[in-house]
Amino acid sequence: MGVGEGGDEGLRRRGCSCTKDDFLPEESFQSWGNYVRALKETPTRLINRVTTRSLDSTELVEMKARSEHEMKKTLTWWDLMWFGIGAVIGAGIFVLTGLEAKTDAGPAVVLSYVVSGISAMLSVFCYTEFAVEIPVAGGSFAYLRVELGDFVAFIAAGNILLEYVIGGAAVARSWTSYFATLCNHKPDDFRINAVGALSENYGHLDPIAVVVMAGICILAVLSTKGSSRLNYVASIVHILVILFIIIAGLTKANFDNYRDFAPFGPRGVFKASAVLFFAYVGFDAVSTMAEETKNPGKDIPIGLVGSMVITTVAYCLLAITLCLMVPYKLIDEDAPFSVAFETVGMGWAKYLVAAGALKGMTSVLLVSAVGQARYLTHIARTHMMPPWLAQVNAKTGTPVNATIVMITATAIIALFTKLDILSNLLSISTLFIFMLVAVALLVRRYYAAGVTTPANRNKLIFFLVVILGSSIGTSAYWGTSDGWYGYAITVPLWFLGTLGIRIFVPQAKFPNLWGVPLVPWLPSASIAINIFLLGSIDKDSFIRFGIWTLIILGYYFFFGLHASYDVAKEFEKEKALRNDNQLKNAEEGGAVAEPNN
Repeated sequence: MGVGEGGDEGLRRRGCSCTKDDFLPEESFQSWGNYVRALKETPTRLINRVTTRSLDSTELVEMKARSEHEMKKTLTWWDLMWFGIGAVIGAGIFVLTGLEAKTDAGPAVVLSYVVSGISAMLSVFCYTEFAVEIPVAGGSFAYLRVELGDFVAFIAAGNILLEYVIGGAAVARSWTSYFATLCNHKPDDFRINAVGALSENYGHLDPIAVVVMAGICILAVLSTKGSSRLNYVASIVHILVILFIIIAGLTKANFDNYRDFAPFGPRGVFKASAVLFFAYVGFDAVSTMAEETKNPGKDIPIGLVGSMVITTVAYCLLAITLCLMVPYKLIDEDAPFSVAFETVGMGWAKYLVAAGALKGMTSVLLVSAVGQARYLTHIARTHMMPPWLAQVNAKTGTPVNATIVMITATAIIALFTKLDILSNLLSISTLFIFMLVAVALLVRRYYAAGVTTPANRNKLIFFLVVILGSSIGTSAYWGTSDGWYGYAITVPLWFLGTLGIRIFVPQAKFPNLWGVPLVPWLPSASIAINIFLLGSIDKDSFIRFGIWTLIILGYYFFFGLHASYDVAKEFEKEKALRNDNQLKNAEEGGAVAEPNN
């Protein structure tokens, strides 16, 4: 079972202790001599981890056994749908809509939401199949471990954690902005100006965001079902406020505001799409709740797809309403909807809008806190992160340690960092992860050890390289040229790569309960659009993304690699021993039974 029964017993004895063995219990860290030997074996261990793929059964049984207690199965499709709505509708629509309409897209920001929504929906389908087939708390980390191996899964894991920390921090800072509007103040009136001691991008300290995150932490550790109930009550109120914004706002519509529909051209629309993808981030948190879902085969598809359809329609209607109420050049960047109502003479409505936005952002923070803790819990089950973080509290059935650690990190980032920096960096990590999940789905359908022949495996690799290469080429050409000749090469190459998989590579595995339609076209389109949107993000964000990737690689080579390698080897030994014992018992039972025949 997992690392072994003895390891689990040790967890029970220690309870909530914080000893060295809670963080580094593996053989490589028992002495300096062991650690030096482990470092010398880094190349061999890395090859092992790069080429090792997990099994569905491993994620579903052995990994779950490492959390000391099981999470409680209390959620239905109704809970998941409202979790999805609560996770997504928040700071993105209420803050970034105004920012992107004013600076990048104009009224055509509605098209930006359509593009981002299509990309998000394609990713939802990919996530849904995995969540139904592998219903564990690890979400995309578990899916990538099964299909692309430990190393790729860890790189994704680092970005998953970054995604959640940055997303939560961005929403927490936006919470302050709307709270300030509710109190008839500017957001900076509630922030501490430390510019001088710190740079402009990090010098506006936000203590309210920290207090909000502390409250969210308390709610998230108490109960998943309780969080769900609070979330869908808040989300229903939130939907009512959104309906009010649309109906009341359209009564003040001025169609002259749409005369200059796309002032920044197509490039502005797609640039805004890349940033506004932030507004759809959060649905992947729903997939992490699969382990707590009563009937994953039915509940997850309805919950995920239903929430995304509702969200996309709401976003498009809100974007249209905002730009019809106020000329895009006059939109307020901090609290666009509240100020828009004040501009059209409905000052009283700004308080209702601000209160609704606060409810929505509170839901986003709560669902994000629940989801990010479950990601970290499953990562810690593999020992790529300290196993102390994998513990599930016996009383609450929630991962308390992981929740507190992630929310603390989120609060620190929220205290210092401005929203525009957070939103761009978040979009990179999210698009990168969604692209990997789409690749993993193609691998899952078209490659199975012992079933796929070496020739078909090589064909799959070749066509995947064509799809990825052509998608990168399209994105690079978009980012560097205003012509169209490059697309005449890259787009047909993408089509031929996808067609090649469809015709020349037989499917090796079919979903048992629910599957993505139009395979390989739909996941291949997801790869292409996610990579394309990456080409619209600014250079500085890629530099920050590169620095973060180097940091997580450093951690992996010095700690995570050796811990996960030791645990995998220990698991292999214990599995072989169990098989030997079962064989021995079967033989002994047969010998006893023979005289009775």
